[in-house]
Amino acid sequence: EANRSPMRQRSQRPEVSIVIPARNEAATIVRALDSVLAQAWPVERLEVIVVDNGSSDGTAAVARRFAQHHPELRLRVVREPRPGVSRARNRGARLARGRVLLFLDADSRLSPTMVASVLAHLHRGAAAMSLRVVADSNDPLDRAFFFLATWLKERVRVPTQLCAVRRDVFWAVGSFDERLRVAEDYDLLRRIRDAGYRVAFVTESAVLTSTRRLHRWPLRIGFLVTTLHWLLALAGIGRDWPY
Repeated sequence: EANRSPMRQRSQRPEVSIVIPARNEAATIVRALDSVLAQAWPVERLEVIVVDNGSSDGTAAVARRFAQHHPELRLRVVREPRPGVSRARNRGARLARGRVLLFLDADSRLSPTMVASVLAHLHRGAAAMSLRVVADSNDPLDRAFFFLATWLKERVRVPTQLCAVRRDVFWAVGSFDERLRVAEDYDLLRRIRDAGYRVAFVTESAVLTSTRRLHRWPLRIGFLVTTLHWLLALAGIGRDWPY
């Protein structure tokens, strides 16, 4: 299995398609891609679609160089010039061939068992999964902020943040609403649940995410602004505001 050539690996249909929208993420995209390679799952059963969403910092070139250095990974880089994370995710999903779509931000990393955890929930009957998100930071306040947000999400069963979805279900409910800039995952997962499909919570693995939004303003004001934006978005307010 480990000795298969890249050509032989690419001939197999992928099981999971990891869609990564990226806008000016040249400094972070390699770490996201490295985390895919580090998955405890056969690389020939994965594919990655990086959607360059109008970057001006060479993000696409960085991703293409990564693909050249790692021919064992089935990696495509495509362009979506119109800005919008939901639009970029839908663009990647249209090209995906895996039966499961896993959406990852370009400034985030998958823990090594994430793909295995997602597929385990799928085999137990879930059609979609809300992924646990933790801070990719050693700052105690950063870690506490994301711990509390994730704990509340799982405690009150609000399916939000990053997600993985069966591809057929994703299209059956209409994909991401391209008008939305925040809470687009919540909107999608809510529609999936309302359509009668089971939505699970992945708690045994995590996505490690950047905390840079929390530090955009001095005196930790970013914590307050981010919290208010999230809460308003969950209530249906400001989902099309810049994020």
